[in-house]
Amino acid sequence: MTTAYIVDDQPLVRAGIGMLLSGETDIEVIGEAASADEALREVRRLRPDVVLMDIRMPGMDGVTATRELVADAEADRLIRVLVMTTFDDEDVVIEALQAGASGYLLKHASPTEIADAVRRVASGDTWLDATAATRLVDKLRPRGCDPTDITALLTPREQEVLRMVAAGLSNTDIRDCLVLSEATVKTHVARILLKTGSRDRAAAVALAYRSGFVRPEDPVPS
Repeated sequence: MTTAYIVDDQPLVRAGIGMLLSGETDIEVIGEAASADEALREVRRLRPDVVLMDIRMPGMDGVTATRELVADAEADRLIRVLVMTTFDDEDVVIEALQAGASGYLLKHASPTEIADAVRRVASGDTWLDATAATRLVDKLRPRGCDPTDITALLTPREQEVLRMVAAGLSNTDIRDCLVLSEATVKTHVARILLKTGSRDRAAAVALAYRSGFVRPEDPVPS
């Protein structure tokens, strides 16, 4: 069962999304909050699989809240945040993704899309609204950054995971080497694909070799 927590300052939005998700047999809404401050306290206590976070709220905004939640459990279990917005505000969405959000969802998305997004993010994947995915990947790259400059695109942990993927290690192998949960490894891989604009692991590995980030003679990470 996937557990979800909803954060939005509008009661009708919380009620609508809560009702929609509660109709899914494999998703349980275990709480909701009208502010980011309240959400931080409750999410840390309840530990839901996915937090659906409104970006713009009075007081603390959704980006700041996302950054704090993701920082809480980097080593053991990443807290997965799916940010929600009612408008196409790319810059704020990018801030949320850079803060560690696992996906971006429009509030007017179809019921099927919302439920699927929660499932995908809970499993460690990334979810982006299809109409904005290409633009977001381009804008996620630092300004003036060569798209093959891996060290500018990825965090140190993501670089470490990419080296292991390039060496042929499976998610299970990486989990054991880094002492992480397999879902956390999967989330790191998903973020690597997102930030590099790679369609799959093979494309990310090809980019890593093509850019010189890894070389055939490099020792296998352990």
